[in-house]
Amino acid sequence: MNSISRRRFIQWLGAASALGTLGAPSLAFPNTGARVIVVGGGFGGATCAKYLKRFDPSLEVTLIESRKQFYTCPFSNAVLGGLYDMDFIRHNYDKLKQRVKVIQDKVSTIDPDKQTIHTTAGRTLSYDRLVLSPGIDFLWNAIEGYDPAASLIMPHAWKAGSQTRLLLKQLHEMPNGGVVVIAPPANPFRCPPGPYERASMIAHYLKQHKPRSKVLILDAKDKFSKQALFQDAWDEFYPDHIEWVPGSQGGKVTAVNPKHMTVTADEEKIKAAVANIIPPQMAGDVAHRAGLTNDKGWCPVNQKTFESTIYKNVHVIGDASIAGKMPKSGFSASSQGKVCAAEIVAALRGDTIGASSWVNTCYSLITPDYGISVAAVYQLSDKGIVGVKGAGGVGPRDAPRATRRMEAIYAEGWYQAITADIFG
Repeated sequence: MNSISRRRFIQWLGAASALGTLGAPSLAFPNTGARVIVVGGGFGGATCAKYLKRFDPSLEVTLIESRKQFYTCPFSNAVLGGLYDMDFIRHNYDKLKQRVKVIQDKVSTIDPDKQTIHTTAGRTLSYDRLVLSPGIDFLWNAIEGYDPAASLIMPHAWKAGSQTRLLLKQLHEMPNGGVVVIAPPANPFRCPPGPYERASMIAHYLKQHKPRSKVLILDAKDKFSKQALFQDAWDEFYPDHIEWVPGSQGGKVTAVNPKHMTVTADEEKIKAAVANIIPPQMAGDVAHRAGLTNDKGWCPVNQKTFESTIYKNVHVIGDASIAGKMPKSGFSASSQGKVCAAEIVAALRGDTIGASSWVNTCYSLITPDYGISVAAVYQLSDKGIVGVKGAGGVGPRDAPRATRRMEAIYAEGWYQAITADIFG
């Protein structure tokens, strides 16, 4: 890997996501005919369902997902910046239905002893293996005053779809000269670079349409992903449009007042034209109701197989799981979905597979033609999943402008490739 240039490595990752060759071994197992239920049709769940059927066509694979259409968090920031419309990040399950059974429903309860699930529509389904990919839910009122009702005025937009539309509408309607407050949470949370790409894309929109406005990032942290690359770009493109306040300098938001559109940080009340409050997070609600979470709200798993350490024959992948050093991202979830599928098929035939690897790459757009990235390969160690030294890394700060332009192009290529792999 050290002999491969980082640029080539990133291109390779983007192409490989379409081929499904990274993060999951190529397997040809005998038929098992077992029943596998996958709950959650996002990056992790949809990938796992597809690859379960690919690895063992005899499996009875059922994907349960309440939404008919799925809006991706990746590239939702570019929608806020005016680079794309909502249709660009919208995907359906029509092609996946040709491979596996897809039920539009919601799981109400799980009985791990009887290996059954119950749905809100009254279905009772039995499984040999269950995979949960429930994503995240929010710790409401961890920030005083921020509850579900407040999110309809101060959107989090950390689940793409209606919240993305609401934030976009507010940006379009805000006055020129108003302040957009973005409040990122402490770690861990979904998509660590996401709030800072969002600040960049919103600043891009403001610079074009409301040049007297600014973005104020009130952060619960003192450090963030790809920080040097972001701040270098902000100094160049948005010196008058983005201000970042770290937690130790008064950035941590402790309270909000949606009625008066104020955000309190370090006992100071800040008036916002638009407030994007991203609250602390935990595993999706179904994981809590099933008793699969620890006292920190996330799901402990065997990091080789992603089988729950609490219940047998139940696997948890994606943002909800505790996956060692892997970040909570769409690419991570998809990579985990492939490996989990391979592990399940092997287990069902009473076998095991060898050492697996996982991958993640994350692009962030600063402007339409300026991108930055980080990429990594992960392997299992006696300490859990860890990064492979020398594989990938953060882009260099002194990269030429041509590289930044190409990374913006690679970003869209990566997105088109991974969504085609999952939903195509």
